[in-house]
Amino acid sequence: MSDVPPGLDWIRAAPEGATGPGPWIEVAYGEDDAVYLRETSDPDTVVTTTRRKWDAFVLGVRAGEFDHFVEP
Repeated sequence: MSDVPPGLDWIRAAPEGATGPGPWIEVAYGEDDAVYLRETSDPDTVVTTTRRKWDAFVLGVRAGEFDHFVEP
């Protein structure tokens, strides 16, 4: 986790009113267009991407482009 800047403001992606430890995904926005992702159950493992790629992913989720990955 040495490349991750300290003091990031992590935003938890959990359903409204959810309680408990999750696991949940957390997102933080850094400098230079960096977006950091981690899971609450393993906060030392952080994935980094760009804001442009993150925005494209979120738009794809909203459009249903990844629905085939979810079991019926």
